Amino acid sequence: MKRSGVDLLVGLFVLLGFGALVFLALRAGNMSSAVGLGPTYEATARFDNIGGLKPRAAIRSAGVVVGRVAAIRFDDKAYQAEVVLALDDRYRFPKDSSVKILTSGLLGEQYIGIEPGGDTEMLAAGDRITMTQSAVVLENLIGQFLYGKASEGAAR
Repeated sequence: MKRSGVDLLVGLFVLLGFGALVFLALRAGNMSSAVGLGPTYEATARFDNIGGLKPRAAIRSAGVVVGRVAAIRFDDKAYQAEVVLALDDRYRFPKDSSVKILTSGLLGEQYIGIEPGGDTEMLAAGDRITMTQSAVVLENLIGQFLYGKASEGAAR
């Protein structure tokens, strides 16, 4: 009888550990929606380079999550990425707001930062945000730095 009690406790402990690992994996992959958004409205923005931005990535303003990336498409006419932003209905932003792709955390999670403009007219469903800043690609920065150093050395 004692043996089956120990086996049951070990099984529960393993099950609890597995559940914790699944929870952490979902949180790290930004897949869980513990705090879901209420009603949303969609706006779009075009970027030259979205880096590693993924659907369901956070949209933040002043550090507060105000929406999620609903979809990412490629516009083969403009050769740009079109990002569909699902913004929470509680938060309204001026039409001249700007968005940029930012990186946070040690793992380099990318999200969209939205900075409100000064227009009196607010974004509505289906509007396009025209002021965008693409993701900073580390490889490009390193290449520019090395190219600059190489041209300095050649000038001497």
